[in-house]
Amino acid sequence: MTSVQATGINEPGRRIAAAAAALAPGLAAIRRDIHAHPELAFEEVRTAGIVAAELSRLGIPHRTGLGRTGVVGFIEGGRPGPTLAIRADMDALPIHEETGLPFASTVEGKMHACGHDIHTVTLLGVAEVLRDLAPMLAGRVALVFQPAEETLQGAAAMIADGAAEGFDMALGFHNHPDMPVGETGFARGSCLAASDRFDLVIRGRSGHAAHPESAVDPIVAGASFVAQAQTVVSREVDPIRPAVVTIGMFSGGTTYNIIPERVHLKGTVRTLDPGTRDVAEAAIRRLCAGLEVGLRVECALDYRRLVPPLVNDDEVLEKVVAAVSAQLGRAPKEGAPSMGSEDFAEFANLVPAMQLRIGSGAPGRADKLHNAGYQPDEACIPLGVQALSRAALEILS
Repeated sequence: MTSVQATGINEPGRRIAAAAAALAPGLAAIRRDIHAHPELAFEEVRTAGIVAAELSRLGIPHRTGLGRTGVVGFIEGGRPGPTLAIRADMDALPIHEETGLPFASTVEGKMHACGHDIHTVTLLGVAEVLRDLAPMLAGRVALVFQPAEETLQGAAAMIADGAAEGFDMALGFHNHPDMPVGETGFARGSCLAASDRFDLVIRGRSGHAAHPESAVDPIVAGASFVAQAQTVVSREVDPIRPAVVTIGMFSGGTTYNIIPERVHLKGTVRTLDPGTRDVAEAAIRRLCAGLEVGLRVECALDYRRLVPPLVNDDEVLEKVVAAVSAQLGRAPKEGAPSMGSEDFAEFANLVPAMQLRIGSGAPGRADKLHNAGYQPDEACIPLGVQALSRAALEILS
């Protein structure tokens, strides 16, 4: 790949643009290799090896094995200053790819259907650009290549291994197929939701369907819980504070005429603010207690808080928006928050942070994330390199 220094351009914005364009073919090639060899959460050994090899080639010192398969590289600026972390995720999804692309997944049942292959190489491009702009930086850049975002466990694992020690600010990003290539975006404040999960096992007493009076029916109790859980949002949460309660699995019973001993439900709760999160959890716990009293069942609830809401810091956000506007000549669009979740929130819970939305929609397509046919436009890679590199340069100016 061509370095920024080789371009002979002095003005930072033009240097970044020229470097990103020169790097684009090589980054796309690496992306296609990673895409063809997807790895699930905490299995990203091959991908992490590619990252480490590229950082070594660039002469960027780095640590491996953080959070099991994470990698962090470090670029020292020319003057003292804060440490800015830029994070990319590396894991794929348990989805069978159906794109028919020549570089489609070679691993049965696994696919980069969320564009983390795009994220990984975008940050590799940022690494090369910022390496050559390092004398202009006042501070240090930490390049965080994170595993296991899809299970919402990778950031916490890296933090537990000390990966975030010394961070002062953090910058995240995600490709958005609902935005065309060339557009960027953001949301103020809570931009992504907290994600919590629960398993509920309702135990009754099995019996013959012809004699329900001698049994305790957990299916009826489970159906009652599903209906009542929707009132958490409609009747307990402030209507101007978004929340979603979803039951994703309801399993129980074996045949027509037997009342089963137990049923198992799985669900998620998503909220944008801590108060609503508390209300939702308390309500679900109370509903379970009510089932025990009203329907004579036993409820075993395992409620797990996973990640907090991702809150964009106003000061970091304003710097990033100004930098991206200056670099791309087009201001990022302010949008609404999403009820999706992202464990970059773990870093944002420690230091001021911001997540940038980078358009990846290909012309004539209407792709969605987590879809077996997902095909982001690779033109988003050099644009992402430009946006993130300029943001880092301005933040550490």
